[in-house]
Amino acid sequence: MRAIHHVAITVRDLGEAVEFYTRVLGFGLRTDRPQGFGPGAWLDVGDQQVHLIAGTPPQARGQHFAVLVDDLDATVGQLRAAGTQVSDPAPVGTARQSFLSDPSGNAIELHERTS
Repeated sequence: MRAIHHVAITVRDLGEAVEFYTRVLGFGLRTDRPQGFGPGAWLDVGDQQVHLIAGTPPQARGQHFAVLVDDLDATVGQLRAAGTQVSDPAPVGTARQSFLSDPSGNAIELHERTS
């Protein structure tokens, strides 16, 4: 095994989720991915993908996915300026992280490597 290709997350409102992930977070919408899991959308983030699946998100129990960012402070500032709630950056090991939630309550970690 070499890497994670994509993660799939469940969202309540597919249109709202696509708008959030593309407009607010800057992910790219794909049109060449397979369907077959019901209503959904595929998004690019770097070399990986996020698969949004319309449905009822599971109860939050700490599950999340992390997005690597080059400048955590700048990213947090941009998101806050756009009206998105983001936690303050905090150290974790030799890195730093902040958290936010998508409109369905799915947690997203912003991760900055510091070494």
